[in-house]
Amino acid sequence: MNGLNIKPIAVIRTDFGEKFGIPRQSGRAPSARGRIIFEPEYRSPEALRGMEGFSHLWLIFDFSECHREGWSPTVRPPRLGGNRRIGVFASRSPFRPNPLGLSCVKLEGLEQTPNEGTVLLVSGCDLLDGTPIFDIKPYLPSADIRADAIGGYADEFTGHRLRVTIPPEAAKLLPEGKLAALLECLADDPRPSYIDDPERIYGMRYAGYNVRFRVEGDELEVVGIERE
Repeated sequence: MNGLNIKPIAVIRTDFGEKFGIPRQSGRAPSARGRIIFEPEYRSPEALRGMEGFSHLWLIFDFSECHREGWSPTVRPPRLGGNRRIGVFASRSPFRPNPLGLSCVKLEGLEQTPNEGTVLLVSGCDLLDGTPIFDIKPYLPSADIRADAIGGYADEFTGHRLRVTIPPEAAKLLPEGKLAALLECLADDPRPSYIDDPERIYGMRYAGYNVRFRVEGDELEVVGIERE
């Protein structure tokens, strides 16, 4: 079969400066905001006509930090401890034959800017800052919701959340909206499941800060936030 050459139509700007700490799925951190900026040739207002009538969007994007030669038929999801293999097509691993991702985000509004055209403001993001976007489609509740759907092994972890504590002086360093998103990301437990060391200090790059934390049991303690 002939291949299809595609190129990005937009890029998304988020507060996630590295892969570690990004929510495992879209919507897990509802306060995580993003700005979708279209490439110059796709900045036609006509291309967005009618979009304001939708509450959510599907983003088809490039796992740009996960490009590699070849592919493996199985992957080891961190949520399963890193030692249980699952078929790549039965997973949402970024390491795929074609590194394409799918994310559902909430459309917060359309912002008119003098230099970047119409920018889409979205929330519930799970994308690395600078991720290329290949396509955008409206989310249709009548077609996309399946009330009887089963989530396989992923259903085991949907309710897993950590209790997060943060020193008041550290919390004051972040604006309120960014603090809320950070707490949601931390509660989602960024660690690989195969690491359980209560003495280990983890570092997460977020919104221009280095957030350091440790985890013991179901408690996550932020031990410091420093400007990068």
